Amino acid sequence: MHILLIHQAFAALNEAGGTRHYELARCLVERGHRVTIIASHISYLTGKSRAQSLHWLEKQTPEPGITLLRSYTYPAFHRSFVHRVLSFLSFMISSFITGLGVKEVDLVWGTSPPIFQGVTAWLLARLKGVPFLFEIRDLWPAFAIAIGVLRNPLLIRMSLWLERFLYQHADRVIVNSPGFLQHVTERGARRVELIPNGADPEMFHPTSRGTDFRHENGLEDKFVILYAGAHGISNDLGLVLRAAYELRNDPNLMFVFVGDGKEKDRLEEDAFRMGLTNTLFCPPVAKENMAEVMAAADACIAILKPLELYKTTYPNKVFDYMAAGRAVLLVIDGVIRQVVEDAHAGIAIPPGDKQSLVQAVQQMAADPECTRAMGASGRAYIEMHFNRRTLAEKLAALIEEMQASQGRNLHG
Repeated sequence: MHILLIHQAFAALNEAGGTRHYELARCLVERGHRVTIIASHISYLTGKSRAQSLHWLEKQTPEPGITLLRSYTYPAFHRSFVHRVLSFLSFMISSFITGLGVKEVDLVWGTSPPIFQGVTAWLLARLKGVPFLFEIRDLWPAFAIAIGVLRNPLLIRMSLWLERFLYQHADRVIVNSPGFLQHVTERGARRVELIPNGADPEMFHPTSRGTDFRHENGLEDKFVILYAGAHGISNDLGLVLRAAYELRNDPNLMFVFVGDGKEKDRLEEDAFRMGLTNTLFCPPVAKENMAEVMAAADACIAILKPLELYKTTYPNKVFDYMAAGRAVLLVIDGVIRQVVEDAHAGIAIPPGDKQSLVQAVQQMAADPECTRAMGASGRAYIEMHFNRRTLAEKLAALIEEMQASQGRNLHG
């Protein structure tokens, strides 16, 4: 069957950012399907264009069975909230026009956030007479309201209405965290499936020490605490800088930040102003090169601001850290804490608590053997419970069942 995915923030393996959907698409192709993805030219992580110049449409075929259509998007993604919304709306329109030209589609798969591309997916599915699968990766607009980036009462009401509309009109809703189940069902989702975030263990090298990355960055004799991912308002990386300041006199420790985002420039300025010599900011790295970066770490931080709603999340980076065989220093509460604790994969501390973060870093650095054991335990847990290839098989079975149901309805 031919699956059409609408995903503004889609990233391939040779790009920085989350590549979950590329990995899932590969597994779908292995089962005999073909996947067309309509995505943006603009990187969700950096806010910059992937191309030298913007075109209305650029077609790529990264490998047999996968077609990638990069559709025009308003480029000022990180300038302000208004510009961000304009970026979302421009992609909603351009991806719809692009999607009209994609032929012989058997299912349309939309993913949120941003929720506006869900409108594109729903409308294309209805016009093409095929099932609409709606995937929830974050609880938008709830997260945007909680963090304070969505404040206008009219926009809030419109966003909440749109959220309910899409839940109610999807043929099937999938969520990537068990913490999302209650939220979506209370707002009208009829048939909901959990296909959680996970990781592909084969993409990482747990026995490696990341020698090249360590040498290039002068980290040979350091205990490296790595943060990899978006540097955004939700990530509370200022707390990590404050912990680094408390630990500035320990010459053994180095906090390494790999990635990009709207807050990165400010974080670098803060680190300079604080006189921190135990922090290192590195540019984003393509997923195919992340194994080397994670291998260079002794422990990895996953952190979000202390908001009640963030207890519902299954952050992708936690599963990647575990698949890489690295101990997780988790500064997030809720359902992901249960995973880390069940796996004995690291240390979980309360969000927003600088002193607990300082103590956890000291504890891990003081007993590197125990830290390595936590990493190995996390890796084994991923292989058994959150292997992305196994989860992709579940997704493929769901998509195939949706197509079969559509066929029965047409001929019943």
